[in-house]
Amino acid sequence: MDIRHADRIADALEELIFTAEFEDNARLDEVRLAERFAVSRTPVREALQRLVASGIAIQIPRRGVFVRQPGPVELLEMFEVMAELEASCGRLAALRISTADIARLETANENCLSAIDAGDSDAYYRENEAFHHLIYKASGNGFLEQEALRLHRRLKPYRRLQLRLHGRMSQSMQEHQRILSALRDGKSDRAATALRDHVAVQGEKFHRLLANLKPAAE
Repeated sequence: MDIRHADRIADALEELIFTAEFEDNARLDEVRLAERFAVSRTPVREALQRLVASGIAIQIPRRGVFVRQPGPVELLEMFEVMAELEASCGRLAALRISTADIARLETANENCLSAIDAGDSDAYYRENEAFHHLIYKASGNGFLEQEALRLHRRLKPYRRLQLRLHGRMSQSMQEHQRILSALRDGKSDRAATALRDHVAVQGEKFHRLLANLKPAAE
C-alpha cells in the first residue's frame, strides 16, 4: 500500500466533494478512480477508507462507497465537541507536560511558520496536526487522547479546508502562540480557553466555512 498515493488521492477527492463535482450520494467507483489517478486500486481503496473515517463518505456492504457530507447542524455539533475535548487536553497538559514536549511543540510551531512563509496551507495543516497530537499525548490521559484523535480524524477535511480561508493561517499561528504560552506557564484554565477558542467555529467563522462547502451549504 502506497500511503503517499493514498493521501494524495484522498486530498483530491475531498476537494472534488467540497467543490460539488462529486455530489451527495454519488458513488465513488474504485476502478474509475484508479484510472483517473493512474494508480492501482490499492491506494484508491485506502483513500476511500480515509474518507469513510472522516465521515464524508459511507461504505454500504455489497454496494460500495458513497459521498455523504454532514449537514450544518451536525458539523457544528462535531466542532463543539472537538473544542471541548481539546480544552480538556489542554487543561491536563498544562499540569503534566514535559520540557521535551514543550520543545516539540515549539518545533511544530516553527514548521507552521515556515508553511505560512511558503503560503502552503496543506503543509501548515500537517504541522498543525502534529501540534495538536502532541497536546493530546501530553494530557497524560490515554482514553481522552484516543477520543480526541478519533474526532480529529473525522474533522480533518474541514479543518484543512479552513486553513485556505483568507488570513486563517496567520490567525491560527497567533492562537498557537497563546496556547504554547499557557502550557509553558502551567496555566491550565488559560490553556483550556485558548484551545477551545482555537478550535470552535461559531458566527462568521462558521459561515465562512459553510460558504466553502457547496453541497453542505445548499
